[in-house]
Amino acid sequence: MARAPAARVASRGVTPTLRTERLLLEPYVPEDEEDFVALFQDTRVSRWMGDGPSSEAEDRALFGRVFSKVYAQDLFAVWAVRRDGRLVGHAEIKRTDTVDGHEIIYALAATVWGSGLGTELARAVVAHGFGTLGLDEVHATVAAANEASLTLLDRMGFAYVRDIEEDDGSTTRVLTLRR
Repeated sequence: MARAPAARVASRGVTPTLRTERLLLEPYVPEDEEDFVALFQDTRVSRWMGDGPSSEAEDRALFGRVFSKVYAQDLFAVWAVRRDGRLVGHAEIKRTDTVDGHEIIYALAATVWGSGLGTELARAVVAHGFGTLGLDEVHATVAAANEASLTLLDRMGFAYVRDIEEDDGSTTRVLTLRR
């Protein structure tokens, strides 16, 4: 338990606290594990993340790596997304070779879908990329079937760049927003 505060302090350089009108984005704390796992175990959410749904054990291991690797080595920003003190989402911005640049990643609990929080969250992460990180462009990779996310990003001004054909036959869209 003594390592948890150190992990949180180490994460502050790369993962600052951000605030929007209704959301608080801040580094995870160890007490977030159950809510993190619940978010990632909800297949309505996880079907759009990474390679899709994972086992509970894999999601717990991922949560552990947020502290043992990402925060400990100041690799990139990873946020717990809270509304009214409750964990309602997850967000990241990180360098990736898939787009040869920085990619935003965001997920919200299905219970808050349709409330405009996705746009609010994505705008905060993009603003961090343009402002704090000084980027000229940010990217998003989105499953072609994820119409809600594609619509959200289109409204924000993200432009279609190309498609990636995945090994399973699905298509991932690469989108870019320039400053």
